[in-house]
Amino acid sequence: MFISRFSPSTLFVKSKQICPLLFANKKSQVDQFKAKYGGRFMVTMLPGDGIGPELMGHVKEIFRLGGVPVDFEEVHLDSTAQHIDNVEEAITSIKRNGVAIKGNIETRSNNPLFRSRNVVLRLELDLFVNLLHCRSQPGIKTRHNNIDIILIRQNTEGEYSCLEHESVSGVVESLKVITREKSEEIARFAFDYAVRSNRKKVTAVHKANIMKLADGLFLNTCAEIAQEYPQIEFDNIIIDNCSMQLVSNPHQFDVLLLPNLYGNILNNIACGLVGGPGIISGQNFGHEYAVFETGSRNTGKGIAGKNIANPVAMLNASVDLLQYLGLYKHAKIIGDAIYQTVNVDKVHTPDLGGTARTTDVVQNVLQIVQDKTRM
Repeated sequence: MFISRFSPSTLFVKSKQICPLLFANKKSQVDQFKAKYGGRFMVTMLPGDGIGPELMGHVKEIFRLGGVPVDFEEVHLDSTAQHIDNVEEAITSIKRNGVAIKGNIETRSNNPLFRSRNVVLRLELDLFVNLLHCRSQPGIKTRHNNIDIILIRQNTEGEYSCLEHESVSGVVESLKVITREKSEEIARFAFDYAVRSNRKKVTAVHKANIMKLADGLFLNTCAEIAQEYPQIEFDNIIIDNCSMQLVSNPHQFDVLLLPNLYGNILNNIACGLVGGPGIISGQNFGHEYAVFETGSRNTGKGIAGKNIANPVAMLNASVDLLQYLGLYKHAKIIGDAIYQTVNVDKVHTPDLGGTARTTDVVQNVLQIVQDKTRM
């Protein structure tokens, strides 16, 4: 049976795609998430800042009324939390449960010793993979149609190593750390993912023409790993050219393999190509833990509490979570409901040119979920 790559069911046809890093040991990985009684799953929830708390409330409502066997352990970690204990509580919870869903956490402090809570979580949990699937939605009008790009970002080193110092007054050095070990790890993940997803090409993004040692190591390591996957085409592109090509001719790209900072930048560009920060979810994986969130990591602080935030990206993150837990039936029901709401019923919030409120989108999704659950 042929299923269009842009249909809602595409999300669920190839269930093995969700995390090839963990799929080989899927049963044991999933079993460890089950609560002790009742066969339910316990998931850490970090509401974060801005619109995060209200969107998490909608996720909980849909899960509850949709009969999803998931319970949430909420940890309130946001930009007002100045003490390390709050971060330790979040990390302990995720290590206990193995999986989390989170809103973005703003970094307000200008103190150079204060580390971004988002970065700390990724480093402490070794979430070395950040994965975005940027795909056009037929119900959203954009400049380019039929975009289908995977972005795989190294998530724990590079400029995000948090190594800065002022050597003398007025002179600051910020260190970029690239290692062969981490470059090989993310490259192998990208090629494995490409194989499992029936992708044809992996493109490494770099600035090795200027940063010959750091980006050169990343690029050379990717090229070495590529030789182990002769069925996958491999090429490379400089980051500045890639930024231009991504907005002018995005269809040339299949899987983009990126160091940390470049991935952060291109993730946001790619989200903009298919509808903006309110559409695409993001997935973070390590060898032991997984964290699901919105793709652009935008707090939406300016629209918090106004009932106009687009909930689709966070709802899609919740679907990714269900896929990861092996709750495929619930994932398909909610995923199809989101697809119908956005592309058939076209219930759009102002960021997509519509007039719907956040609650209008959620209620439309919820009604479809409840109707399908009763069938």
